[in-house]
Amino acid sequence: MVDPLTEAKSSRGGVTNPYYRTEHCDNMHGYRCDKEVGILGIDISKDHLVTSEGRVYENNKKGYEEILKVKLNTIVVEPTGAYSIKPCQYFKEKGIKILQVSPNILWKEKDLRGKKTDFYDAQKLINMANKAKEYNYNPLKELVTLYIFLKDLEAKYKNRVKRALFLVSDEEKISKEMLEEFSKGNFKIQLYNLEYTKIVLEEIEVLSKALLETSEKIKEVEKMIQSQSENHVLLTIPGIGKLSSGIIIGIVGDIKRFPNPESFVAYCGLDPIVERSGKATVSKGISKKGNKYLRSLLYFLAEMNYSRNPTLLEFYENHKEKLKGKKLYTALARKLARIIWSVWYNNKPYEPK
Repeated sequence: MVDPLTEAKSSRGGVTNPYYRTEHCDNMHGYRCDKEVGILGIDISKDHLVTSEGRVYENNKKGYEEILKVKLNTIVVEPTGAYSIKPCQYFKEKGIKILQVSPNILWKEKDLRGKKTDFYDAQKLINMANKAKEYNYNPLKELVTLYIFLKDLEAKYKNRVKRALFLVSDEEKISKEMLEEFSKGNFKIQLYNLEYTKIVLEEIEVLSKALLETSEKIKEVEKMIQSQSENHVLLTIPGIGKLSSGIIIGIVGDIKRFPNPESFVAYCGLDPIVERSGKATVSKGISKKGNKYLRSLLYFLAEMNYSRNPTLLEFYENHKEKLKGKKLYTALARKLARIIWSVWYNNKPYEPK
């Protein structure tokens, strides 16, 4: 916990900071953490948990144990990706009912939320408890979260190796074989003999080891994801394999929360932005407001595998003259999102139309 005498401060700028309790603080919102509250709203961030009682706790086991001192039986949270997994699972194992309010509901009820601060968000979560769903542990979702984290980490390591190598060499392409040699301290490439070359090479050696280890972990997680998505109806869609279907299932969760294909397309961030003024219609690309990982995956699948899917191939042939490059593949990704929704929502194997 940050401090036993700290609370969440609500500012006009929407920033929540811990500060020492004062008499003014008591007047703003009662210091009620020593009472039996029954239900508690918690706004979760990377480092802190801000409760509807006005207290700030660390997002770790120590903070969770402090919260358990409050007599409660229900916690209402907003899913915040990887940051909410640990606390939700911890409290659930302790016998506390966890309710999650969908971000879509929070957005629709923005007038109800009032001021945008962590403390007020936590309070408003309680008011939305009747619209929340009980938290259920989803191993596939956790695996996909881990997979995305490792892929981001892998990309960062690759970029750091490339930047470091640029300082001492003209080598641009990096293969797995080169990384294995770098990790052993073997640099069989042309190097500039500069004052800092030795230091940079030491850094490259460390980064190469970390990159190779991360890549191996990714392979392990990929196998686990594939085993979780066997025999799923999405596998009937040409161009979607076990890994991609597992990632889609892990990110989306329950497809039934999307009542129509348009809502699912919007969740993917592939819904088009169109502005109309009089008779003029201007297209301004896609919203990109949805899940960026899902959007990137669908774009990749559409670009690489459209020829394997009869529906996408027909769409490609009919629009390749009108749409070019990224616009065409974005449209294909949007078409693929609709196919995924239809097959998954209706639980019927894919059939070309």
